[in-house]
Formats: sequence, structure tokens, C-alpha cells
Amino acid sequence: MTGLLEETSPGHFTLKGELTFATVVGVWKDSQPRLARATGKVVIDLRQVSRADSAALGLLVEWLRLGARKGVSLSFRHLPPDLATMASAYHLESLLPVDG
Repeated sequence: MTGLLEETSPGHFTLKGELTFATVVGVWKDSQPRLARATGKVVIDLRQVSRADSAALGLLVEWLRLGARKGVSLSFRHLPPDLATMASAYHLESLLPVDG
């Protein structure tokens, strides 16, 4: 299953499916215009991510960079346990703003 970013309400997005080397480029391309239009605070919920690898971490960091360039406060919700473990192993947990 390909990763899919859906806007559930203004400033709130849900990521569904797999977030892997095979899918992350498509998710990035799809997400850029959506996140570029965002203002204020953006929350991305990862509760429905079924599988993630280290490419997912790269995508989250790129989203943070995009948000910073646009002056948007971006945070993540419901980081999958395997992704949280990888973030910790790569010492990235302090860079990823997680709300719950």
C-alpha cells in the first residue's frame, strides 16, 4: 500500500499506509503543495502508518524544513513505535516535535 497524506481539517493531516523507500518519494511530491499552502500550526497524525523504515525519518525531517521555511509550526502525532525507536537510534528524537 502506498503512503497517502490526507488533509482531515485545516492544518491537520493524516498519513496512511506504508512510508518506506518505495513510497516516500511519492508522498513527498504529493505533500509539498499541500504543506506549502499551510499556515500557522500543522499537525501530521501517523497513527495509520502500517509500515515505516528509515526513509520515513528523512521525510519527517524534510517536512520540518519545509515548515521552517514557510514559518509553519509542524508537529507529529502518534509516531509508530518502530519509527520512534529509529529516531532514538539516530539521535533524532529531539528534532521531531511529537504531540502524543
